[in-house]
Amino acid sequence: MKNSIQNTLKAAVERLAAKNIDSPRLDAEILLAHVLNCRRLTLYVDFDKILSLGAVLKFNELVNRRLEGVPVAYLTGIKDFMGLSFAVNENVLIPRPETEILTELVGEYMRELDREVIFADLGTGSGAIPISILKFVKNARAVTVDISEAALEVAKFNSQRFNVDDRIKFFCGDLFEPLTGKFDAIVSNPPYIPTSELKTLQAEVKREPQLALDGGTDGLTFYRRIISDAPRFLVDGGLLAVEVGINQASAVKNLFEAAKFVDVEIFKDLAGLERVVAGKLR
Repeated sequence: MKNSIQNTLKAAVERLAAKNIDSPRLDAEILLAHVLNCRRLTLYVDFDKILSLGAVLKFNELVNRRLEGVPVAYLTGIKDFMGLSFAVNENVLIPRPETEILTELVGEYMRELDREVIFADLGTGSGAIPISILKFVKNARAVTVDISEAALEVAKFNSQRFNVDDRIKFFCGDLFEPLTGKFDAIVSNPPYIPTSELKTLQAEVKREPQLALDGGTDGLTFYRRIISDAPRFLVDGGLLAVEVGINQASAVKNLFEAAKFVDVEIFKDLAGLERVVAGKLR
């Protein structure tokens, strides 16, 4: 029974735990389910199943790379977000659960407009935010921007994967630079980690694109640019919504209000952390 699912998982969990990996059992289950092309639950249904040598070798290779600090999502090439499975690679930031707060907020806002709507997503990465919104708001169209061509290739692939490529346009450029026209909403999860803190990040976060993490000296560089330029690209009453880092919400709210946005609100995630700031153009 040496190469049973049970024993193979147990050995991997012990190795990951010994290296202080945050969620050793979850990581091992996801990686083995990926290798076997099955659901995690199936691992426990087939606990005594003997694995082929090829499967064991492939799994152990992934575990070794996880021990080197490579994020699970990069190893599997997939990350779940808003109930959808997005393709990801080392060219894009891995979508995170807290970003669903931002996505739901903008999606609900546009759904309530009850007409054809168009929004812009700045720093789109994998395309998780705009594609999720398009899946749930059928009368919406999206324009997305990223400074990385490699990231845009991932986003384009995902838009085709979820059959929304006819309602989304992609531009390579720096924030608003390639855009024209007006939008009902602008959404962004910009880089917000202060430059000095980048070196203190977890090993797996350091594997993600620095372009998508570095928010400048105080972490607020991109908020200043987005908030000051957004009024030129929003319709009257249009919504601007951004994700923020820990302890940044008040400072970003002040930037909104200084730029004459109204109804500025801070929204918390499920852990009670302030994660999103949104306001409307007067």
